[in-house]
Amino acid sequence: MPMSRKNDRIENLIEIIKNNNVGSQEELLRMLSERGIFVTQATLSRDLKMLKTTKVPLDHGAYAYMLPDASTAKVTSLGRRTADFSRHAGNGFISLEFSGNLGVMLTRNGYASGIAYDIDMLNSPEIAGTIAGANTVFIVLREGVSHEKAMEVLSMILPVKNLQ
Repeated sequence: MPMSRKNDRIENLIEIIKNNNVGSQEELLRMLSERGIFVTQATLSRDLKMLKTTKVPLDHGAYAYMLPDASTAKVTSLGRRTADFSRHAGNGFISLEFSGNLGVMLTRNGYASGIAYDIDMLNSPEIAGTIAGANTVFIVLREGVSHEKAMEVLSMILPVKNLQ
């Protein structure tokens, strides 16, 4: 698919998610097709992952897709998403506590997977990996990494003042 068509699809997808409470990929496929954009479910799934969307619960029990920070989602000429990590990752951050080589980070509901992804994308030698739930991120530190060093690494994407 030519890049301009992909960029157009991504821009439409961002607009749909920002302006509608869409709870399923089937709804997204329908709304895209109404705009003349026809894609497979697999392509849509990849697009949603690239945009770091999450499903968050609504007041009435339904769920809706959400972008980490729709205002920072930009598609470059290579079709990759660029964003200011410190702006959008910190939006859902609540607290961080360490026990041994594990960190337990609490986030607002629906933000954990996006923050965990950002931590993993740091490719930091101090962090072995993360596991995300809806509002909790488990951070596994490599052997011998101090909590202070881990906080220094995490301060690259999270507001330092909240970590202290």
